[in-house]
Amino acid sequence: MNRQLMIAVVIGGALSVSVLAQQRAADGVTLNDEGLPQYSTFSLCAVDPVSGQSGAGVTTRVPFVGRAVPHVRAGIGAVCTQASTMVEYGPRGLDLLAKGVEPQAALAQLLADDLQRESRQLALIDMKGRAAAHTGKQNGNWAGSRQGPNYTVQANIMVGPEVVEAIATTFEASAGTGMPLAERMILAMEAGQAKGGDRRWGNLQSAAIKIADPNDPGRGGDHIALAIEVGEHAEPVGELKRIYYTTGRRLGYRTFSRVEGADVIELKRMLHTLGYWKPTLAAFPNAPAGTNTPQMQELRKTNPAAFEKAQAEARQASATYTREYATFDDEAIAAVDRFRADKSLNYQGNPPGLVDSRLVEALRAAYFAKVKK
Repeated sequence: MNRQLMIAVVIGGALSVSVLAQQRAADGVTLNDEGLPQYSTFSLCAVDPVSGQSGAGVTTRVPFVGRAVPHVRAGIGAVCTQASTMVEYGPRGLDLLAKGVEPQAALAQLLADDLQRESRQLALIDMKGRAAAHTGKQNGNWAGSRQGPNYTVQANIMVGPEVVEAIATTFEASAGTGMPLAERMILAMEAGQAKGGDRRWGNLQSAAIKIADPNDPGRGGDHIALAIEVGEHAEPVGELKRIYYTTGRRLGYRTFSRVEGADVIELKRMLHTLGYWKPTLAAFPNAPAGTNTPQMQELRKTNPAAFEKAQAEARQASATYTREYATFDDEAIAAVDRFRADKSLNYQGNPPGLVDSRLVEALRAAYFAKVKK
C-alpha cells in the first residue's frame, strides 16, 4: 500500500468513526452502532387505585423524551422503556397487561428474544399495583430500580442510588393524602432531580408525564387526562411542575385575594378539614359531574332530549357549587386570616385573605398531616 493510499484509508476510517459517534435520532438522542437510541433517564410508573388513573413520568438529559419512554392506557397500567429504548415495548407491554398477563411475566415475554436486552431498561405496572422492572447489565452506572405500593421507579446513568430512593420515598409519603396522581408523581420526580438526577451535566434536558383515566374521555376518546412534555429546558422537571400547577389551576399557582375557581375549592376543602371554614359542615362535597362524562356522552347519542335536560341541570348544579364552594368570599377570607394568625403568618402590609406561597406551604403541611392520621 503506497503512502498516499494509507493516509486516505486512515483519514477515511477516522471520519467514519467520528460520524458514527455523532449519529443522532430525529429527537436529538445519540444512536449506538446498531442505530438504537441511547436514552438514559429516570422514570416513574404509578397507579392510583382510588381514581383508577395510571401514569408514567420521565426526565433525562436528551430532548423530547416524552416521544419515546412513557406509555399509559386507561384501566390497564403504564410502561416506561428506556436506556437502549425499544419504543414498541410500550404498546406491546400494555397489550400484554390488557390480556391479564402479570407484569413480571409480560417483562419476560417482551425480552425473551431480545438480543439487546442487557442494554435495555424496562418497567411495567398494572392496575392492581403489581410492578416489575428490568435493568440490563450493560446500563451505565448508576442503574437500578425500586418497586413499592402502586409504583416502580427506575434509572440509569444516575449520580447514584439516592436519586431512586428520593423518588420512591417522596411518592410513598404522599399516599393517602388525596393528592392527584400527577401531582404526587411530579413532586417525586422533583425530589429525584434535586439529588442530581442524570449525571451527564451539560447535555440538553427534557421531561414528560402522561396520565390515563377511564373516567375522562380525553380528546378523541383516548382517555389521556393529562399529557405534558417539556421538550427542552434548563430545569425540565421544574417547568413540568409549573405547567401542571398553572394549567390545572392547582392551589399555589397564583397569589390571590378575591377570585373564584378550582383552587378556591381546594383552599376551602383544606380549611374545612382543619376546622377554619364552615366547621359545622358535615363533609365537604365534591363538584357535581359535568357533561363530558362517558355516561353523558352516551346519553347524548341515545336520547338527545334527556341529554339537554341533564345538561341544563348539570349547569345549574355547577353554578350553585361555584357560588358556594369556588368563590373566595368573606367567610373564606376570614378563615384564611384566622389560619394565618394561628401560624404566625401575618406581616405588615398583607391584605385581608392573602393566599401566597407561605400560606399554601403551611396549609398543605397541616392538611396532609391531618388527613394521614
